[in-house]
Amino acid sequence: MITKLMLPLVSWGNGTVMMAIFAVVCVVLVGTVIAMMSTDKKKKDGPEA
Repeated sequence: MITKLMLPLVSWGNGTVMMAIFAVVCVVLVGTVIAMMSTDKKKKDGPEA
């Protein structure tokens, strides 16, 4: 009974890799949105076609 309570509930190796990948994806998405916002401002400054 006590040995079952001592088992780790998470795999730290796999979990840290997945969290790192998730963080990279979030940073890329935020960077893409910021880049799209900055290009929209540049297009609005010029004459509209």
